[in-house]
Amino acid sequence: MHEWPPRPGGWQTLRLELDSWEDENLSTLVEWTGAPACAAEISDSSLAFVTGLDTNGHYWQAWLNLDIAAALLVEKPEDVDDVSLWITTPEFEEAIKHKRAELDAQVPTDAEGALMWASAAGVQAAAQQPRIEELLRTQETFVEELFDALLGELGFPEAVHSAPQP
Repeated sequence: MHEWPPRPGGWQTLRLELDSWEDENLSTLVEWTGAPACAAEISDSSLAFVTGLDTNGHYWQAWLNLDIAAALLVEKPEDVDDVSLWITTPEFEEAIKHKRAELDAQVPTDAEGALMWASAAGVQAAAQQPRIEELLRTQETFVEELFDALLGELGFPEAVHSAPQP
């Protein structure tokens, strides 16, 4: 476990080195802390699946870096034996475009859920829903930066970075 710089108000961001994150882990964390919590499953710094849960059991989920998520989530046709050949076809590109549109259509609901979760956490979002939607549609090289920006826009105080020691 690696600790990121703390945020004022007792908020803490942790980086866990796990092979997988289970939904029940988030439930356990919320139960243990008595506070809403959020987990971002990050893959190779390029993709994240974010889940937030409040103390009433309401949750929200969103993908960060939708283009990469779409490529990952596109379903391989049953008649395709060799994926390496399929990913070079126009059909694959069309499937990605369709999946990207599906993910994009979910963004307003995801943004609304994120804002409600932040409110349940007792923070006031600095941005309105259109800004959260914009962030959910943003592509970043390092998804960790996008996740941090999302937390900031949701109203969580900026992390406190300590001064370098001489």
